Amino acid sequence: MLKQGILTILFLYSCFAPAMWGQNPALCRTGFVCEISRSVNWGQGKPVIIAVYPYSPAEAVGLKVNDIIESIDGISVTDIRDEDIAGLLNPAERSEIILTVTNIEASDRQVTVRKECKRNDAITEDQLAVAFAMYSLESTSERRFTCPFQTTTTGDTIDFAFFHTFAFGPIDADNRKLEEAINASIEKELIKKGLSFNAANPDMLVQTFYYIKKNPNYKGENKVVTNKLPVYRYDLAQNRMQRFPFLSSSAAEAEAQYLLQLGFRLIDQRFVRGRILWECEANEMLESPLRLENYAQTHVPLMCMQYPYAKYSRNVQYKINRKAYNYTGISYDINKLGQVMSVDAGSPAQAAGVIARDVIERIDNHLLNRTADELTATYKQFITNTMKYRDPKTIFTDVNGFQYCMYWDKPSYAQVADAVQNPRSMAPFSYLYKFAPYINPSGVNASTFHIMRGREKLELLIRPTVHEEVMIEIN
Repeated sequence: MLKQGILTILFLYSCFAPAMWGQNPALCRTGFVCEISRSVNWGQGKPVIIAVYPYSPAEAVGLKVNDIIESIDGISVTDIRDEDIAGLLNPAERSEIILTVTNIEASDRQVTVRKECKRNDAITEDQLAVAFAMYSLESTSERRFTCPFQTTTTGDTIDFAFFHTFAFGPIDADNRKLEEAINASIEKELIKKGLSFNAANPDMLVQTFYYIKKNPNYKGENKVVTNKLPVYRYDLAQNRMQRFPFLSSSAAEAEAQYLLQLGFRLIDQRFVRGRILWECEANEMLESPLRLENYAQTHVPLMCMQYPYAKYSRNVQYKINRKAYNYTGISYDINKLGQVMSVDAGSPAQAAGVIARDVIERIDNHLLNRTADELTATYKQFITNTMKYRDPKTIFTDVNGFQYCMYWDKPSYAQVADAVQNPRSMAPFSYLYKFAPYINPSGVNASTFHIMRGREKLELLIRPTVHEEVMIEIN
């Protein structure tokens, strides 16, 4: 059922905790996830933030992944039992928490996180965008991918927070252009972490190593495997999943025509000179050649996600949650989707005149006063009927294990739009993707909401804004 799916999304995605809102149960979120660190190099025994959600209170105050939480409302986390920390980070009786955090850039920075609350029977457009993602997998999808990285850190008890600057080791004159390109990718990511480049007196020296070569033991393609799944990785620079000529980790090395290695290490120059503090190495099997600088551009940002807090030593799995959807600011009643539960202050819907308790009968030409079961059935039927308009060259498996996710075939955009606009498709929430040509060829990103307010009938034109967000995390 659609309602069950929506409830699952609400629970898993939003990091809400119970609270009370007047006489109605409410869910409140701070917008971040943390775990107790077991690393001797970063925040040992303390909560380390591992995810910050877009458009959340945590993002608004500048909390970042890898921040170490030192205290909660003035109480040092070393004085709090691990099992009590979650409750203190989202207390039911308070609307805000005061955190003291440390990262590479600064120590003991204090922030006030004001909780965001909503009724537990309300559902937002952010959550509906996930529930109806098959309208626009091009802009909204959740995917996983694994990179064959091996990450090692020093066994010495040394806090990486002591290291603030870096420089690069000598460049191989025969490969100057390549090494400069690789170093540029590394430098960009380390600066994002809060480190500074200092060639004269660095705390750490960056040393790279790499090769790409023909496999001397290549014996040819495995003829038994007839349907090889394509390998995708997320390219942060291009903000999209990109296909690579990699073999899966289950393939034998003899099946690879080419072998690639790229790695870099951070070497202590401050306390114990020459000590390797952190190292990440990638080893790939390829069915065709690939430029090392192109590999570095995509993969160095992924490798650096394990610094300074390394969670896994090998085969790192990533989850990418990418969304772009039309935001009006309306929250709907999960039990009666046509009912407006609330309207965000300053939102396009509020500007258009929508208020809480309005009943939305139609959005454009699609009826909304339908049950969750009815909307579920028609959504599934739409997916089935329009599979013929999808491009099989773009097939991928989403985070829920659905193996037949595909983008729309560009020559079929007009047919897709006709199918969406057909009233029998019962697709009121397709307005979330009305900015896309396969939903709305006209290019006019506005929708008419047909509303009942008591006995009064209203037609309100809402011009939404497009909310875009990308969240990539180590799973």
